[in-house]
This record gives sequence, structure tokens and C-alpha cells, in this order.
Amino acid sequence: MDTRIERIKALEVVSKRLEPDGVQRADWNQKVQAYADQFIDKLPDAKGYVWPEKVRDWPQDCPIGETPRELDELLQILEREVDEVGLNPASGAHLAYIPGGGVFPTALGDYLAAVTNRYSGLYFANPGAVQLENQVIRWMCDMVGYPADALGNLASGGSIANLIAITTARDHMGIKSRVVESAVIYLTAQVHHCVHKAIRIAGLGEAIVRTVPMDKRFRMDANALRAQVESDKAAGLKPFLVVASAGTTDTGAMDPLDAVADIAEANDLWFHVDAAYGGFFMLLDDLKPTFSGIERSDSIAIDPHKGLFLSYGLGAVLIKNVRALYESHYYRANYMQDAQALVDEPSPADLSPELTKHFRGLRLWMALQLYGLAPFRACLDEKRWLARYFYEEIQKLGFEVGPYPDLSVMIYRYLPASGDPNAFNSQLMELLHRDGRIFVSSTTIDGVFWIRLAVLSFRTHLSHIERLLAMIRESVEVLDKIWLQGA
Repeated sequence: MDTRIERIKALEVVSKRLEPDGVQRADWNQKVQAYADQFIDKLPDAKGYVWPEKVRDWPQDCPIGETPRELDELLQILEREVDEVGLNPASGAHLAYIPGGGVFPTALGDYLAAVTNRYSGLYFANPGAVQLENQVIRWMCDMVGYPADALGNLASGGSIANLIAITTARDHMGIKSRVVESAVIYLTAQVHHCVHKAIRIAGLGEAIVRTVPMDKRFRMDANALRAQVESDKAAGLKPFLVVASAGTTDTGAMDPLDAVADIAEANDLWFHVDAAYGGFFMLLDDLKPTFSGIERSDSIAIDPHKGLFLSYGLGAVLIKNVRALYESHYYRANYMQDAQALVDEPSPADLSPELTKHFRGLRLWMALQLYGLAPFRACLDEKRWLARYFYEEIQKLGFEVGPYPDLSVMIYRYLPASGDPNAFNSQLMELLHRDGRIFVSSTTIDGVFWIRLAVLSFRTHLSHIERLLAMIRESVEVLDKIWLQGA
């Protein structure tokens, strides 16, 4: 026999281990499902954060080598080293940063996407997958008031969504390398840091970035923006981009989108809105006026893994001018010439930096289809009212609060009888983290240390807010005594 054939057949025997039979698949599926069910069932009593008393280099005990391991062993390691320490984003006790979600259809969609391994980057490769993803993008475009010919792309999150929008704005507005140093971008100090990263990554690090003043509610001051744009134009500079926020991370503030849109239109600026956190609150009819003007923007970043409660890994960018998006991101490679045979629908690979991409839209489509919109609306409304309830109740404990929550994020701090409030609240945060029953985070604004409340987990309910209030009351009592003794 030909030695090459012998070699190939011998390798085939070993390589076929990568294709488990039905019995093996059933066994693995059953064990993984049991682990997932146990994890979900334990969430109501699980802490939002487990303080890592000692960080151990556990991977050294589980090296990657030639010998296979049993799934039971791997699940034990996962439970002990990953799922029982640190932050628990799947928990309703996660009230920090901007909580992620984890509605169950996310897992179903991702499982099917992984098993079928459908490629959703090009219409030629899988028309159905591309149509599915474009359907959910068009649904979001319709929600924000964009025209029927608007589209966009499903990204991994707000960071890439903002990058795609800023890159498109750069190219459409003609910001070539020779004019970067005179190009001007406008935003506030409350804009998400990923916008600054996107500006740098997009080659605009040497552009002029104007930090527009804010009002007392941490919203962009439209009059200050107008004056700054006029001043920059008079100085011979090239204003081209303004970035507003529809729900900031720090305080949940909503910039005056209509007023910003007026200024953008009058001065030929690309108007981008970062609505990664707040965008889906537009599903609440009584909050739609708060978003007035978002339909006049040129682009929007919005995260289904935030406001639609999906697991991490799904953001979206919505672009009104799809031609501009296409011209910034498409590329033709010789080896892809067959893929041009079918062009009935815009392909995601032509509208983003990604060519190879996970069929991530399936997780959103499954959730929307299995549940319908009603429970999503109710969940968003509940989170908004929980934040408002906490805002009122925390003041009864002697706390100073920031602005009344526009959406479901707010800031608060305790003012001790004596001493540095920043130091006191910093120590209070450590006590709350060590307790861990509810996890909250902090921020510093203009040198002032604030504790944040961010209500967005679909599993967060009134019992969690009451538990947090009790934790804060207990921790303040302990800390007050310590400070009095120190004084």
C-alpha cells in the first residue's frame, strides 16, 4: 500500500476523536445542561461579588497537553476557580458598572450558532443568516426612528460599535491625514472611555478634542457647544464630529439630543449618539420624548447585551447613510470573487472591520421571537422604577444624591459628621465589596467620590434593592463607630 495512504488513514483514526458519537454528545450535553441549571437555580441566593481572599495560579494544575481530561473534572474546575469567585454578572445582585444580562435564549442561540457554524459575514455564504441579522438591525433602526434604508452592523459590544461609527464619520467627512490636526471633535467629560479609544484607534489621536461643559445634571450644554463650534470655525479649524450620550455610564445622564442635532445640522457635523446603555429605554412610550432628536443623528451605538438583557458579546451600530458605512469598510479580495454572485442583501463583512464573524445575531433573534417585546418593556420599566425607589430611600439614610435618574443609573454618597467624605465613602465601598451580597461600584467626578447604582440586570428585583439598603445601613453604622473612635 502507498505509504502516503497509510499515513493518511492512521491520522484519520486519531483526528476522528474530534467528532464524538451520539452517545458521547448526549453525555456531555446532559452534564453541561445540569451544570447550567444548577448555576441558574443557585442565583437567587448567590452573592453579587465574592472577595478573592487569595488568588491562586490554578492553571498550572491543569496544563494543556496531549492527554484528554474528563468533563466532570473540567466542570469542577470551572465551578471552583471561575464561577465561585469575583463578580457574578448573571446575578440580580449585580448593580455595578452597567450590568450584563443572560436571558436563557442567548445560550440557545449561541449553541445553535456554534453547532451549525453558519457563516453570516456574506450573503453569498448564507443568505438566511444575513437576512436574520439584518432583520434585527432594521428593527432597531425603526425603533430609533431611522429611515427604512438605514442599516448597520452587529458588533461584539459598544466599543467596536463606536469605532465603526467614528471611522465612518472620519471618512465621510473627508478627514484625511493632512487635516487631522485641524479637525475638531466635540464630546463631554462623561462620554464613555471607549469613545476616546475609538478616536485614537481611528487615527484621530492628533485631532482637537473639545470637552464641552455640562449642566448640573451632567448633560452637555448645547449653548456652550454652539459657541465652541462657531469659535473653531472662525479660527479656521474643521469641526466634523459631535458625540452625545443617551445614558452615560457614570450618572445615566441624557444629553439634549434635539438641541445637539440642531447644531450639527447647522454646521455640517456628523452627529453620533452613544446609546449603548440607554438606547433600549426607547421601548417605554413615556420615555420616548427623552430621546427626541436621536432620529436626527447620523449614527448610534446601542448594546442588546445591556438594555435587552442578553449575555455579553452583542452590540450594534446603526448608520443612516449605509453608503458611507460601506465605503469605509468594504474590500474586494481575489479569492472572494465567487462571493459576488449574490448581492441581494448588504453583507455584514462589507459594513464592518470583520470578515470572519460569529453568527451573533441568532441570540437576539431567538430572544425576541421566543418572548415577544412585552416582557422586555416590563423589565426596563421595572429597572427604571427600582432606581427611582432607591433614589428616595437612600436619602432617608442620610445620603447625598446626584441628579434624579433619567433612566436607571444614579450616584450617591454619605457625608460623615467629620473627616474626609471621599475617604469615608471609599472605605464604605470596601465594606460593601467584602460583604458581597449586592455588588455596587463607584466613580469620581470632579474630585468627588460617588457610589453608583446601576439597575439593569433582568434578575434584579425589589428584594435586591431592599437588601442593598440594609447592607448600606449596617455598613455605615460600623464605619461611623470606627471614625468616631479615630476622632
